[in-house]
Amino acid sequence: MIHGIGTDLVEVSRIERILKKWGDRFLDRVYAHDEIEYCKNKAFPAIHFAARFAAKESFLKSLGIGLGMGVKLREIEVSNNALGSPALKMNEKIGHILDNIGVNAIHVSMTHTREYAHAIVVLEK
Repeated sequence: MIHGIGTDLVEVSRIERILKKWGDRFLDRVYAHDEIEYCKNKAFPAIHFAARFAAKESFLKSLGIGLGMGVKLREIEVSNNALGSPALKMNEKIGHILDNIGVNAIHVSMTHTREYAHAIVVLEK
């Protein structure tokens, strides 16, 4: 049974502008250490930062909440599983939220072009 679905579309140029203006202050506020390292090692880091940003926003939407409603973007980490597919890693606090609402699976898909990054998250009970 589906508990929630969230989707988000991010303009890569917006993330590029933010990175130029705020640099590490933005990165440290939004991304986990492993995400930063992963994206910085890509030919076009902003594309990968944008896709992860979209996934984090999509997760919040799938919960039915927005920014500033108890979950920080840095607490949601996008990683890759053994097959290279994206996966969301949650801290203990978010794990408790998911347990309390009966979510037992999180599905995430991301895609990007040079201009846009998109993600969708489905929470399953």
